[in-house]
Amino acid sequence: MKVTGFISLWTLVSLPCGQLANPAEHEDVVKHAIKLHRGKGAVITQRKQWVLESCRKLSGLLRQKNVVLNKLKNAIRAVEKDAGLSDEEKLFQVHTFEIFQKELNESENSVFQAIHGLQRALQGDYKDVVNMKESSRQRLEALREAAIKEEMEYVELLAAEKHQVEALKNMQHQNKSLSMLDEILEDVRKAADRLEEEIEEHAFDDNKSVRGVNFEAVLRLEEDEADSKRNTSKREVEDDLGLSMLIDSQNNQYILTKPRDSTIPRADHHFIKDIVTIGMLSLPCGWLCTTIGLPTMFGYIICGVLLGPSGLNSIKSIVQVETLGEFGVFFTLFLVGLEFSPERLRKVWKISLQGPCYMTVLMIAFGLLWGHLLQIRPTQSVFISTCLSLSSTPLVSRFLAGSVRGDKEGDIDYSSVLLGMLVMQDVQLGLFIAVMPTLIQAGASTYSSIFKEILRILILIGQILFSLAAVFLICLVIKTYLIGPYYRKLHAESKGNKEILILGITAFIFLLLTVTELLDVSMELGCFLAGALISSQGHMITEEIISCIEPIRDFLAIIFFASIGLHVFPTFVIYELTVLLFLTLSVVIMKFVLAVLVLSLILPKTSQYIKWIVSAGLAQVSEFSFVLGSRARRAGIISREVYLLILSVTTLSLLLAPALWRAAIMKCVPRPERRSST
Repeated sequence: MKVTGFISLWTLVSLPCGQLANPAEHEDVVKHAIKLHRGKGAVITQRKQWVLESCRKLSGLLRQKNVVLNKLKNAIRAVEKDAGLSDEEKLFQVHTFEIFQKELNESENSVFQAIHGLQRALQGDYKDVVNMKESSRQRLEALREAAIKEEMEYVELLAAEKHQVEALKNMQHQNKSLSMLDEILEDVRKAADRLEEEIEEHAFDDNKSVRGVNFEAVLRLEEDEADSKRNTSKREVEDDLGLSMLIDSQNNQYILTKPRDSTIPRADHHFIKDIVTIGMLSLPCGWLCTTIGLPTMFGYIICGVLLGPSGLNSIKSIVQVETLGEFGVFFTLFLVGLEFSPERLRKVWKISLQGPCYMTVLMIAFGLLWGHLLQIRPTQSVFISTCLSLSSTPLVSRFLAGSVRGDKEGDIDYSSVLLGMLVMQDVQLGLFIAVMPTLIQAGASTYSSIFKEILRILILIGQILFSLAAVFLICLVIKTYLIGPYYRKLHAESKGNKEILILGITAFIFLLLTVTELLDVSMELGCFLAGALISSQGHMITEEIISCIEPIRDFLAIIFFASIGLHVFPTFVIYELTVLLFLTLSVVIMKFVLAVLVLSLILPKTSQYIKWIVSAGLAQVSEFSFVLGSRARRAGIISREVYLLILSVTTLSLLLAPALWRAAIMKCVPRPERRSST
């Protein structure tokens, strides 16, 4: 359009469109624009004629809309006064008229919102990026609101269409006699409608106004790619029982967790395919590692690397796979607890409590020192040091699986000390997760509020200690009064049927897991204590439960180690191999030296020889650093680069762990025990 024509058209929108509140004012704007255009006495050219005709058409549409609205209002009053209609029929017709009214008003508002957006854009500065960003944000918000309104209107139209079809069926049924089967089916249909109305959760309507809820545009990816090639109707697509994947603008992918219609069973085929793929590929990877003398767990990690984002990228349900893998940790720690009786726990509890605390304090001290030299923020230094101070309980549990405990009388078993310290580190993990929000606030606060943050941390530590005391009191009550009768009842009911025994033991594990989680203590500690309590019933009971639970543990452990491989990025490791090897060796050596130093101070003189084995078992970084690192990155404590460094150092330290463990076993453990420990 030429400039002259545009100026004439702009007369229409230069009035206060943004402040227009009702359709009558919209029509006044258009009439006023026509008067201004005519008052100029301009010669009607073809360009000006187009502007005039456009204004007339818009004014005519607005007048026509007002006429239709008045007719709809009269129709609604007529329906409400019609005594020949039932209440349901009245409600349906009124609702249909109201939907049409809303459609007319929304269409008019969309026109003037677009005009107002053009006015705002022309008044802005094209060089001001901030202003353009704000304008873009406002347009995006308007589009999101419009999309939500249109979606709601479409759902209402579908409901009205369904109601209309049902009304037509009722009229047909009234005009003809129904057979007994038809009457039964009609009653069933009505009961099914009532059932759907009762179980349907209006989650969208209930949560759209909740604080913190944002409307976003997403892509819907159909499960079957061949659907686009099929000649299916819209209704068939809407009623598809498959699971679609949603992708937002941040490239996060979502899968349906709860359908609207809960009467129809659904399955997440992406998740099923992922588990099947991991199970099939884990076998050759595990065989390969066994052939070259590595633990099979590294084969499972390699499986995760091959299938993960850095490999074939065939795993679609990464979060679901990781969640299932967590059950591998739970059952692993339960079996560890089965081999860790309360008598052994009482023997090493002081060492298990003191050792991890001293090591964590020393790691934080060294981290703050290096952070000061390298000019790293204290909050970041504290986080990285605490993260690296943790060691992998599942990994060491695999090292200790089936090891012979033939220590001399009066000596302390190295496996007891090592497992006790690792379980205490799991408790520290729960404490650190609880303290992390305070650490985030401390990073953004001034020095005047540091004392308040320290006070909050001390209060949290007090709460954790109180929770630990409550947990051990509950365990004492269970051991004294409940665990014996409970197991005898399970054993009596499960004769010839292991299903009840497995279910009963699993329920007991989950009970203690829930108790420790409710008390804000590590869930892993609950699984460990469940095993320790059951082991107090005797060796025969322990062996029977191990034979039932161990196959479940082994399968879930495969999923867990494969989920670790999903976060290993070989290309990044190769690009920064020199730096990562230096950092990994530094962390491993530092943890080994600090563990030897701490154990030299707290171990009895008769058991000093086990400090080398225990230190070797602690000289790696826990896989939970992935979890802590991801949370810290989202919270802004660490950068993306530091997060990738933590992931890579953790992975390399886990790969070095078997070599260091074997070296310590070869040096310190007698030959009969060495064979089973490795």
